[in-house]
Amino acid sequence: MRTFDLSPLLRSTVGFDHLNRLVDSALNADTPAAYPPYNIEKLGEDDYRITMAVAGFSEDEVTITVQEGTLYISAKAKDDGVERKFLHQGIAKRAFERRFELADTIHVGDASLVNGLLEIELKRIIPDHKKPRNIKITKAKASAKTIEQDASKLEIEAA
Repeated sequence: MRTFDLSPLLRSTVGFDHLNRLVDSALNADTPAAYPPYNIEKLGEDDYRITMAVAGFSEDEVTITVQEGTLYISAKAKDDGVERKFLHQGIAKRAFERRFELADTIHVGDASLVNGLLEIELKRIIPDHKKPRNIKITKAKASAKTIEQDASKLEIEAA
């Protein structure tokens, strides 16, 4: 297994500490990416949807959790106490846990389970302080103060 050293990249950036964790989790995924199958759709400029095929699971067997920028979707079938003898079992209905790393601006909305498809709505919400804004340019005053002028005034006032 290859390991990547991101320390040269992280030396010249601020606030991207989670990048190393994100790359490590992608490289060390211990569950196969095939089960359960899912889609990620972009519905609009800021709207997304994750659709996951969870055939055979009911709403109370599926758990959706958001923690520290990660969306966790897991399911475990409950034992109904009925003994079954399958001639062919094509619907796996095996326990799973799927993780999705979310950007800081992505918020998880509603979830629904209809006809074996779990749909989770996601929305990008950009806070006002991260949105682009125009800065008004004002005219400079005739007597611009400098730090040295202010410091000399303080020394005179202190004496």
